[in-house]
Amino acid sequence: MQELNFPKFSFRFKNSENKISIFDDIRKKFVILQPEEWVRQHCVHYLIQVKGYPKSLINVEKELIVNKLRKRYDIVIFNPDGSIHVIVECKAPKIKITQTTFDQIARYNLTLNASYLMVTNGLNHYYCQMDFDAEQYNFLQDIPNYNA
Repeated sequence: MQELNFPKFSFRFKNSENKISIFDDIRKKFVILQPEEWVRQHCVHYLIQVKGYPKSLINVEKELIVNKLRKRYDIVIFNPDGSIHVIVECKAPKIKITQTTFDQIARYNLTLNASYLMVTNGLNHYYCQMDFDAEQYNFLQDIPNYNA
């Protein structure tokens, strides 16, 4: 797999029927290693090991309903009170991050109401803080570290 713009992390792999899988610490199972999954797993490790978010507050690949359509978010980080702190949208490295990507995560956030958004293709990372009063997002250098 392609080298990404994240620190080096240690992963568990398995090969079954000529398909490589990577262990997801959040879902507690091996998942097929696709380019987007490679980005997602790096991002999960970054959030836990670098930013200090507890695994218990992180959710991966769950369904949500947006305008009566079924969608799946990549990563959500909850606050201890159950509200949503961060939504992360992961794309494969070959996918260019465009306004369409930000529109996608903004649509998800109409339902989820997260304080922060992160969009990454593993090579480029973008971080935003929501300003609900002005109905806009403001770009940041990084998302905040976990603060219990």
